[in-house]
Amino acid sequence: MELIFLGTGAGMPSSRRNVSSAALRFNEHGNSFWLFDCGEATQHQIMGTSLKLSKLDKVFITHLHGDHLFGLPGLLTSRAHQGANTPLQVFGPRGLASFIESALHISGSHLGYDLQIRELEGEYLPDAGIPLYEDDRFRVYCGKLDHRIECFGYRIEEKEKAGKLDDQKLAEVGVPSGPLYGKLKKGETVKLADGTVLDGKMFIGRQTPGRIVAIMGDTRANNCTVKLAKDADVLVHEATFSAELQRLAFEYHHATTRDAAEAAIQANAQVLIITHLSARYQDETVEKLLSETQNLFPSTYLAEDRWAYLIAPRKIEGL
Repeated sequence: MELIFLGTGAGMPSSRRNVSSAALRFNEHGNSFWLFDCGEATQHQIMGTSLKLSKLDKVFITHLHGDHLFGLPGLLTSRAHQGANTPLQVFGPRGLASFIESALHISGSHLGYDLQIRELEGEYLPDAGIPLYEDDRFRVYCGKLDHRIECFGYRIEEKEKAGKLDDQKLAEVGVPSGPLYGKLKKGETVKLADGTVLDGKMFIGRQTPGRIVAIMGDTRANNCTVKLAKDADVLVHEATFSAELQRLAFEYHHATTRDAAEAAIQANAQVLIITHLSARYQDETVEKLLSETQNLFPSTYLAEDRWAYLIAPRKIEGL
């Protein structure tokens, strides 16, 4: 699993940073990826990476401000031009469907694939136990943040991976390789030719715990961020302003380096990545944002455009 940052600036593009977008790529699943926000020129940023739009199958929009949204119509049509014909799901706040449908209709665009748009009408928090989205590998939760317009944060939970079947142990009790292995790996009980009954659970190693990634939209400090990021392997959080500009950040419904660090601490996150940086911070001054955050939360990284962060699998406790 890998986070690839496509735009790490705030408000409008600068010579160093494009506007907001990040990809979560699943390297172990054919390099498919999900996109979180799609600011202007996101598809251009993708061209400078190894991401392929044909591998994109989900888009999650945090809110409808242009620096998080204006690249979406172009990206959707480019995906079609590149020959993608698999369905694409798009999640986001109310009004997202109208924006997309209007842009495609007025421009006369034809996608050639099934576009499924789901507008968020409430929260799907982990403590409620009902995810926004779930498949055989992941659960996705979302909650409302504190911004000038309706804005969401997302929590992606990877499900536990089944333990490995102990082939050596099976050989020791005389189980021949073949169809029985498949049943035992599912934890089923099987009966051998000599009448011996084996419980599959006795031959399966411990499960590998899944990873957790929390990606926030624009926000002031708030309790929902902490809920979504609880025990996360990685928390992606805006740090638009330095700590000394706390009053300005609050006025504009944004966060400072201190807000981001405190959210990571309260959530017990393992790693914090700060992004959505104001254009006032360039070259040497941008390092001030990183050092301020690291002073409070040492395991902090500062995102750069087209920078990737690999999220290693969790270790099995006791090993």
